[in-house]
Amino acid sequence: MNPFAYSKPAAIDEAIRLAGPRSRFIAGGTNLLDLMKENLTRPEQLIDITGLPLREVSETASGGVLIGALVSNADLAWHPLIEARYPLLSQAILAGASPQLRNMATTGGNLLQRTRCYYFYDAAVPCNKREPGSGCPARDGLNRIHAILGASAQCVATHPSDMCVALAALEAVVHVQGRAGTRRIEFADFHRLPEDAPERDNQLADDELITAIELPAQGFAAHSHYLKVRDRASYAFALVSVAAALELDGPVIRSARLVLGGVAHKPWRDHGVEFDLIGQEVSHETFAAAADALLQDAEPLQHNAFKIRLARRAVIRALSQAALEGARP
Repeated sequence: MNPFAYSKPAAIDEAIRLAGPRSRFIAGGTNLLDLMKENLTRPEQLIDITGLPLREVSETASGGVLIGALVSNADLAWHPLIEARYPLLSQAILAGASPQLRNMATTGGNLLQRTRCYYFYDAAVPCNKREPGSGCPARDGLNRIHAILGASAQCVATHPSDMCVALAALEAVVHVQGRAGTRRIEFADFHRLPEDAPERDNQLADDELITAIELPAQGFAAHSHYLKVRDRASYAFALVSVAAALELDGPVIRSARLVLGGVAHKPWRDHGVEFDLIGQEVSHETFAAAADALLQDAEPLQHNAFKIRLARRAVIRALSQAALEGARP
């Protein structure tokens, strides 16, 4: 681990003034410290933001909820507003990591965690995400956990977050602040596909700080479900996950959200598939058609073709569960 400077600002403006390309904000540190210990990132300065006033969960004037960036994953999952109105989010958070990590990890930090690709974490091998232009050994190597959708010749890594899959389905908005001012980023636009710049995971500038995540009023509380399929029952990243949410009028679908995790560089959503569900009746056949459409462009690698079949079954199961009883964490 390289030497670094440390500061703990008391105000958001002060934290932003300190930020730059060689600095990193740190809160829970559940991913950043791992990266530093493995010598995969070498910041010259750590900016401790744990003293900033970003720990509130409050209702918005439009009927939604505003979540401070420093709210812990554990506190968010068990918050009464989230449990009652956004059970999909609560369930996704509780499917991730371990109780100890959820106690430390923050809402803002969850959005910024980096891929768990074997090659990214091995400093002895090339990786375009670490060193652009060095190559992607995962494409022809051990790629069982890697992407089947939205990958590029430069990178086939997947995004590891469970919480982000639910936030994508709920159409959250990310509030950020930098030296140029504040802005709102639609969740669908926050993370990037790898394309020819896999080293860039998201749309944040070097000086921008996530201050909050806003949820709209529609939380699909009555009919939603988060399904995570993994190699072991706890403390493992998803091979495939599904956030499914429905608004029903009797057996007829009036609105739908469907997002896959563990299969792409960002939570994977297709608005066309959701639109085609509207007006359809709840049935295995309806959900199977949606799964087929969502996965029609999947391009498996040597060792992960099973993910297509697994994802298809997971989509059908998650939608069926959401339709039948509505999920509760």
